[in-house]
Amino acid sequence: MHYEIKNPNYKAVIEDVLSRQFFMKHVGIEIAHIEPGKVLLKLPLQEQHLQQAFMVHGGVTATIADIAMGFSALTLADVGKGMVTADLHISYHRPAKGTTLFAEATVTKPGRLLNFCEALIWTEDEKGNTVEVAKAYSTMCTIDKE
Repeated sequence: MHYEIKNPNYKAVIEDVLSRQFFMKHVGIEIAHIEPGKVLLKLPLQEQHLQQAFMVHGGVTATIADIAMGFSALTLADVGKGMVTADLHISYHRPAKGTTLFAEATVTKPGRLLNFCEALIWTEDEKGNTVEVAKAYSTMCTIDKE
């Protein structure tokens, strides 16, 4: 899909937002790749990311998907605009087990106010094997930066 880039400094904007994304830093989520309309995030998994059955907690999976979709929409935003989640839906396909959790988000329909996004979430183990664990959809709402 071809996207209209409204802010050529979108990477700097995301770096600025990242500096204030305290929860993302607390969880340990890292940006692996950014391009217009698409973001890849990764999370090296640790014990605090797991639930009682030693699988990645569903909230961690939803968080990485939500942040990835927000950043993917932000790459297409006008100067001086930000993004917040208006709607989030996630379907868990398999238990998330491995050493790293990934979320790749894409804007499927950009808009001036609402941006529709989707994310594929997968894990990777120590041998490099990957397993899709969830798929998410969101509506991101454009806001004025404060």
